[in-house]
Amino acid sequence: MSLNRYKEALVKPLIDENPITLQILGICSALAVTNNLTVTLVMCVALSSVCAFSNLFISLIRNHIPSSIRIIVQMTIIASLVIVVDELLKAYDYETSKKLSVFVGLIITNCIVMGRAEAFAMKEKPLLSFFDGLGNGLGYSVILIGVAFIRELFGAGTLMGFEILPLVSNGGWYMANNLLLLPPSSFIIIGLFIWAIRSYKPAQVEEDDFALSKHRTNQDLTKRELNV
Repeated sequence: MSLNRYKEALVKPLIDENPITLQILGICSALAVTNNLTVTLVMCVALSSVCAFSNLFISLIRNHIPSSIRIIVQMTIIASLVIVVDELLKAYDYETSKKLSVFVGLIITNCIVMGRAEAFAMKEKPLLSFFDGLGNGLGYSVILIGVAFIRELFGAGTLMGFEILPLVSNGGWYMANNLLLLPPSSFIIIGLFIWAIRSYKPAQVEEDDFALSKHRTNQDLTKRELNV
């Protein structure tokens, strides 16, 4: 198999086929975990690991999974990996595990993980599926890290807990924008990312499903239409 396919599977999801900015998937966690860069990094590693290894394991047994129960098998594999990740977090980074709360468990139903398992891993070879899962996890991570960077820096004046912009409340010069610490700010930032990427890559802009008809004035109407 050509190395280009592996490279494409790993690199394309970063920008060209990003699961968040192009496919608008997996944005729920972007609301909850991106107010702190440290927590975001842990979430990104967790999801990328689950996505990559679930693709690998599902692809390994893809020819032995009955079509009628394939979704159940996929979710069982994904759930098993999520449990492993959750237990590791609780064992080695309990504070971050508490901050992530239920959002680690919700990786089980994450659209990106489920989507790649169904659309790619069930059809392709194991190693290529692994790279595809890793690439989509990294694409997810790039956007979440960007959102978290902006939210924590301008919302709290810190990055990973270290003060970068001295706050007025601590005798500094920066007035924190508390709006950025609220979950809805993630939608605004992701929207700006989507606008920036689609301005740079117009091919990602979808065609309109419909168009408004041209407005007609009375001068454009026929006498019959005016009489009616």
